Amino acid sequence: MKKLSFYFTLMAALMLGSATLTSCSDDDDDKNEPQTEVVTPYHFDLTVTVGQQGGMARKVTTIMHSVDSLTAGPEVNFMAEGSEINATYSMETILKGKYYYQVPFSADRFTKFEFKNDRVQVVQEQVFGQNKFGARNYAHAWMNDNTLLLMAADGDKKHVVWTKLDTNDMRILSEGTTDIAVAEGWENLTTTGIVAYRESDDRVFYFYYSKKGKGKNASNEDYFHVAVFNGSTMKMEKEFVNTEANEMTGSAYGELLQQTTFFDEQGNLYLAAFDNVDKKEMGKLLRIKKGETDFEKGYNGFANADGKLLTVQYLGNGKVFTYSRNDNVTEDDGKGGTKIANAIDSYSHYYSVVDLNTKTRTRMQFAGRDIDYSSGRFSQRSAFVKKENKVYFGVNTATAQPCVYIYDVATGHVAEGVKLAEGYYFEQIRVVEEDSYTVVK
Repeated sequence: MKKLSFYFTLMAALMLGSATLTSCSDDDDDKNEPQTEVVTPYHFDLTVTVGQQGGMARKVTTIMHSVDSLTAGPEVNFMAEGSEINATYSMETILKGKYYYQVPFSADRFTKFEFKNDRVQVVQEQVFGQNKFGARNYAHAWMNDNTLLLMAADGDKKHVVWTKLDTNDMRILSEGTTDIAVAEGWENLTTTGIVAYRESDDRVFYFYYSKKGKGKNASNEDYFHVAVFNGSTMKMEKEFVNTEANEMTGSAYGELLQQTTFFDEQGNLYLAAFDNVDKKEMGKLLRIKKGETDFEKGYNGFANADGKLLTVQYLGNGKVFTYSRNDNVTEDDGKGGTKIANAIDSYSHYYSVVDLNTKTRTRMQFAGRDIDYSSGRFSQRSAFVKKENKVYFGVNTATAQPCVYIYDVATGHVAEGVKLAEGYYFEQIRVVEEDSYTVVK
């Protein structure tokens, strides 16, 4: 029995050793296998205007030009490069990956295009279905990588319509009209509004208000509305008037020109807004916590506002890159006096970084001093390249030619980038992805 027991013990040991040797051999094979990495290169598309700043439907020449880098180097000149796009398309557009999406000035279709070799190259188009949208005037949100939701007031501005597109082939997936109505005592709805999609619970948030009159003479409700929808069915679950701010930022263009919403790592939704205080627009950054449908009472992430909050970009770890206006800056009123410098062309706009954790805001500086005020109220004038952990932002100052600066998020250091030729007004920087490829490391 002892010999038999020893035999089985020996066999078990040999089998265990064999298994161990096989396992080691597999590990060695894994180490010898080549490691691969998917690389997605990118470039920058710059948009400038000629003669004056753009925005607010100004009839101004608009030029787009692609560059590989924005670090210090040769001056970027648009004289013989780039394309004038404003005959058919506008700089109010949607960008995802390498494709642009927008309703062109013909206002009869949705267009998907690339900007390659400094030319617009149409990829696919989809004529409107039952719902019609005007050029530049619609809000949007991505519900997944390929489903794009568009919302806006209808032609009579009495109802809000919606359309879902499959951006793979630009098919209309579904469309309809919401239950939103003009508030009692008011004439019509704001043209565009702002929309955000919260994936964690499949909810769509639409921010809007009712108004009277047209153009600069129009008056708005004292506080804007929040409508909450089931994302799958677009059935309205809740609608109410907020009490935290008078108006949301960028309501005329629905984030086609500038980013005014974002989600943080916890799934909280933030919205740029403002209050009207003594004829000045004081910026606010409101928050709807994950799982909630109303704004957090008393919360304002935009500390020490001195004017309107225009754009926001989330950098991670509680940091937000902002572009805002200082309404304490004055300029000549042409009548021998001064006025608040709050026009599109006023030199009163500047960049800062908001730290949501410490509730502080730091203005961008270069070489130990505040970067001069810039003109230009609209458009996303900054681009965050997550892979580099850097922000590229452009300015039009009163005393120097347009210039791009580079903010290193990790170190806080600001470097000077490329300069743009004089005579052009800087409007936008967009980061455009190119075709991905796999490399062996």
